[in-house]
Amino acid sequence: MKKNEMRFDREELQILRDFERGEFQRIEDFEAEKRELEASARDAFREDSEINIRISSYDIEQLEIQAAHEGIPIQTYISGALHKLVSGRLKETA
Repeated sequence: MKKNEMRFDREELQILRDFERGEFQRIEDFEAEKRELEASARDAFREDSEINIRISSYDIEQLEIQAAHEGIPIQTYISGALHKLVSGRLKETA
């Protein structure tokens, strides 16, 4: 392989082909569109509610270990796990 040769996965190749065929359209007011999408993302992930739950001490210990492994606070870890659960991105392992 040449030093500057690029390798693409299947999805990247499809995007490149679509681009070369002219299937992408320029966004007229890109900055306004970007601001609107950023505001929507902020609103979607705003933490504006609070709950209290009881969790076994064993589960808390395991959550603390996993959060520490990820390098994030336990509440952030739990919040992220719950978000993945409700968005369908958390996969159960057996």
